[in-house]
Amino acid sequence: MKLKRTLYRNDHYIGLVLLHILIGFVIFLFEPIAKLYFVIIMVYFLGRIILVSSSDKTQEVLFACAYFAGAEVLFRMTKGGLAYEASKYLVILFMLMGMFFKGLSGKGYPYFFYLIALVPAVLVASFTLSFDARFRTNIAFVLSGPVCLGIAALFCYDRKVTSNQVINIITYLALPAIAMTVYLFLYNPTIKETLSGTQSNSAMSGGFGPNQVSTALGLGMFAMVVRLFMKSPSIGLKILNLSILGAMTFRAIVTFSRGGVFAAVIVIAAFLWILFYHSSSKQRNRITGMFVLFIAAVSITWLISSTQTGGLIDKRYANQDSLGRDKKDLSTGRLDLFKEEIDGFLDNPFLGIGASRVKDVRVERSGHHLPSHNEIGRLLSEHGFLGVLILLILIIKPLAYRTTNRNNVYFYAFLCFWFATINHSGMRIAAPSLLYGLCLLNVINEKNPIHRKQIK
Repeated sequence: MKLKRTLYRNDHYIGLVLLHILIGFVIFLFEPIAKLYFVIIMVYFLGRIILVSSSDKTQEVLFACAYFAGAEVLFRMTKGGLAYEASKYLVILFMLMGMFFKGLSGKGYPYFFYLIALVPAVLVASFTLSFDARFRTNIAFVLSGPVCLGIAALFCYDRKVTSNQVINIITYLALPAIAMTVYLFLYNPTIKETLSGTQSNSAMSGGFGPNQVSTALGLGMFAMVVRLFMKSPSIGLKILNLSILGAMTFRAIVTFSRGGVFAAVIVIAAFLWILFYHSSSKQRNRITGMFVLFIAAVSITWLISSTQTGGLIDKRYANQDSLGRDKKDLSTGRLDLFKEEIDGFLDNPFLGIGASRVKDVRVERSGHHLPSHNEIGRLLSEHGFLGVLILLILIIKPLAYRTTNRNNVYFYAFLCFWFATINHSGMRIAAPSLLYGLCLLNVINEKNPIHRKQIK
């Protein structure tokens, strides 16, 4: 009975963790089953959103979006999605269903302007894209992320959720990352055999893009830290969450892609700082004790990573090559790409060069298909002065909302994840769009039930 109460109090968390460990094993053993996994959870969440009571629809929409945002890279890695951008489109669909059932706040009108401001770049692209470029595919690729963000912001703006529901939403982000971590350990159990210098390593990233894998694992790291500090009442749960966090951190580090790890550090720091600031003296003592434990676990994980990579990971984060020589460019070429995008903005400051034209220009000049890694540069280059307007809306609106609503202790963590991710990985995945939307939630405290004595 006590175990049952514990599981209920933790939202069947242990069972869900075990299930996703199993999912990671099964997908590795028979990868085609990833498509069945995708279809099953898609149908499950669609059914939940449609069938649950009106009072529960908001949380079900956010659960569904969080799960697919967390699982997007796993599906791409295992070719489980029905399409490459399927998870992103599903997040948009779930949000639109939420708007249909629950409406939206009129105070979020700047995000209508934001979505409208994306349109002129499509019209410009119809004239500027080269003949060989696939117009529909290229436009969909660069605008699916920004559209996903606009829809998420409209649905989430001033949407009331409880603090416990936010923790559960974050948990849904973590669960697919657990399955991915298991898959990565099985795919590449021996690190030393696949070392190839200090550059990003595809073999240690499940055969997929290290940048996206480290970003997804970094998101999982943040989610596990939230569980560790906010919902680990027992020693057993603390050990479980620390173990999962250590495993995710190790796999994120050995991708040799620093962006996702740096983003995780920034986001976790923002979360812990706000949590500590808003806590009472008694709570601060508990947070401090947990923080010491957390730092010890991360330090041990780094030590293991360094040992397993023969010290190469230390050189990677020191911006050195395998021989210990300092590299000239800390950004691994991203700064040059950003400069090209700013040049595009300066040459076409009014309406920009058109959606997806940045990659098209690079193909024409160098023959290399290099998509933008920086969403800020891409917005300015492809949208011109409307890109400036878009950036102002995206930065000012959430900060203005924060001045009147300070209950969301995850606000800066969510906003930092969005900003950090779009500056090293663009908006290739749905996660930065979703977390931007989550920072606009109106988090309220749960009401304690009032027990009235019955009058006889």
